[in-house]
Amino acid sequence: MSPARARKGLRSPVAQRVQKHRKALRAAGLRPIQIWVPDVRSKRFAAQAHRQSLAVANSPYEKDDQAFIDSISDWNTT
Repeated sequence: MSPARARKGLRSPVAQRVQKHRKALRAAGLRPIQIWVPDVRSKRFAAQAHRQSLAVANSPYEKDDQAFIDSISDWNTT
């Protein structure tokens, strides 16, 4: 939206729909929040994930750890 449109209070149809939707959500007792999560596309994330997976794979407890994860995971494989 251009600054001139904003000063006049004119909004695009999309902005109006978004505003209406957010107003309805707030009326339903919800509020918006912002959540920051790791960027799984970054090289830094990939390097850290690889480092951690190697540490787990090379652990003397790897089999027990994996058995635990398998026991609490619900993959609905039936």
